[in-house]
Amino acid sequence: MKILVATRNPGKLKEFKHFLKDLPAQLLSLRDFPDLKEIDEPYRTFAENADHKARSAFKQTGLISLGDDSGLEVDALSGGPGIFSARFAGAEADDARNNQKLLGLLQAVPMEKRTARFVCALAMAIKEDEIRLVEGEARGLIRFEPRGGKGFGYDPVFYFPDLGKTFAELDPFKKLEVSHRGDALRKLRPMVMELMRRPGRRTGS
Repeated sequence: MKILVATRNPGKLKEFKHFLKDLPAQLLSLRDFPDLKEIDEPYRTFAENADHKARSAFKQTGLISLGDDSGLEVDALSGGPGIFSARFAGAEADDARNNQKLLGLLQAVPMEKRTARFVCALAMAIKEDEIRLVEGEARGLIRFEPRGGKGFGYDPVFYFPDLGKTFAELDPFKKLEVSHRGDALRKLRPMVMELMRRPGRRTGS
């Protein structure tokens, strides 16, 4: 069975493949469909954006599609950057600039008030009128400076107290055990397994 993960981010695709590796499914990404129209994120919540991505990918390909929207919510910033996490420092910003802006805004905030959570909403479009949605989260603190060279996004500044490390210091698959995306994928996995047991399930083309 072919499943399209509606992302061009190789880091995200790697996490999906690892979590579903023992299932008889071939995971594709938007990189496998270079002619597909770009899928935007027009809504105000992670769940709405994930739903939109999954529906858009399904409509364009006919394949069962997974839409993911995730980001960082910092309590001292009233939940920001939130859905703007990827473009926090501007439309053309990279991870380093986003982290730099975040740390600048939190410069005077003491450690005990630097609480934050990563959020992941994950939607699966099975048919146009059949969408499954799950959400996951990981809670931690924002460090005063980046630490670690693994991961992507805000991983170098997101400190996970239970392990005493930032996400960027963790082995990628160890991170997946405790991350927001891992939390969401654990909830999605039984839905994918149930789908595979359906008689005459869609296999894509």
